[in-house]
Amino acid sequence: MRLLFKTLSYGIVHIGVATTVAYVLTGNWMIAVGIGLLEPIVQTLVFPLHEWLWERKKGGKIRLFHTH
Repeated sequence: MRLLFKTLSYGIVHIGVATTVAYVLTGNWMIAVGIGLLEPIVQTLVFPLHEWLWERKKGGKIRLFHTH
């Protein structure tokens, strides 16, 4: 139950931050709210793709720097 509330809390904070940043950049509340709601939804949809790509590399070495 704690995880559910923590997740919901984070979602609300995420929307609030995204909306505030969008407002600072645009000066328009309607656009800011649209971006503030759209961005977390897109992030939620992209996250499984990100996880899938990371899991494909499981077992292999992920190199941060090129070595000779």
